[in-house]
Amino acid sequence: MIETLDSIEGSGLPLGFCFDRQGQRPGIFDAQAGQATLRVDARAMGAHQKEALVHESGNGQAWRLVSDEGPYLKGSDMAPFPLGFFNAGLQADLLGQISRLANRQGTRIASVDLELDNVFSFSGSFFKGDGKGSAESAQVRLTLNGDAPPAEVASLVKQAVQSSPALAAMTTPLDCTFALYVNGIRRSVLQALPSVAYARDPLKAYSRAPAPLADGADREGIITKVPQPPVETEVMPSAGAKFDLRVMGQSRLSDIARGLVDVQTWLKAPAGSHFGFQTDELSMTGAAAPSGLALLSAGVSFCYMTQLLRYAEYLKYKVRSIRMVQYNPFGVCHDAQGATVGMAAPADTHLFLNGDEPDEVMQRLLVMGAQTCYLHAALKAALPPVVQVTYNGQPLC
Repeated sequence: MIETLDSIEGSGLPLGFCFDRQGQRPGIFDAQAGQATLRVDARAMGAHQKEALVHESGNGQAWRLVSDEGPYLKGSDMAPFPLGFFNAGLQADLLGQISRLANRQGTRIASVDLELDNVFSFSGSFFKGDGKGSAESAQVRLTLNGDAPPAEVASLVKQAVQSSPALAAMTTPLDCTFALYVNGIRRSVLQALPSVAYARDPLKAYSRAPAPLADGADREGIITKVPQPPVETEVMPSAGAKFDLRVMGQSRLSDIARGLVDVQTWLKAPAGSHFGFQTDELSMTGAAAPSGLALLSAGVSFCYMTQLLRYAEYLKYKVRSIRMVQYNPFGVCHDAQGATVGMAAPADTHLFLNGDEPDEVMQRLLVMGAQTCYLHAALKAALPPVVQVTYNGQPLC
């Protein structure tokens, strides 16, 4: 049983806030060639509630984000579900690329709206040990209005899709790596790709709990729960037939010049709550909200932790605490024609477990968590997005 140390509702803190704004985002946020690694320090708070501290660079721009599960997993539904973070991150990063290109090229776009759907599936059983997560290509529908020639807009959208590191993470097959630490001692990883790096336990890395900055520079409502009429929700089966999760998202470039994005995401099947996100895609310093890459990175760690919690609960493992450090490398390069190309490399996850189980049980927990994690499945597969574009009411090729 995971120890409950605190809760989202009991903290009195916002669902998302900045706790370190001293540094500057890496150059890839400004389409400069190179690589940047976002770091996520995450922990299980109790039940299905989780906290992630996402560092967008090594010297600042860090965000505290929390996640929960809805009724379909018997969560308390206090914060966005992990797949919602991932869905929102894909949307925001793509709209950020459109915003950057439109500003640099002087393309006259008045408004940009986006809908993005993800489908994830679970098959098999935790009890039998054959549970497996899978993912499908994102379905993207862009609606733009403006005065620019249609051919110019079509070219811009194509460039934006190509330059998105978030979409590259789904398009490029990534074999992620893992490290395991049990009761403070590093163990060999036997049934997954082992990491060659080392990470510091988040429990020892922070001298105090993160708190919102006193300068009040954050925008209100970085993450919010959006009121909706009540719906009946299925409970996800632990065994049996294939089970699909359909995640819907919609977003708008609320400020094209500044790269500010407003996002909503929700589970359509099984029906779930709507959550809103605000992101800041262009600011290199003093960002008003996290980036889409930060949301996406948090979503991967949250999803993996959910599967760890589910598996430990079903098998009644004596695990008291779960923490992790996850490194998420993204990059940008320029092709022979000078166009920007987004890149992603495998996530590197360091899992810290405390409990009273033998090493082989902890090894099995690590492997089953990765095998059933929808987002590790999405990263491992080649899933190029399916993009439809409408401009001034007319479809664009």
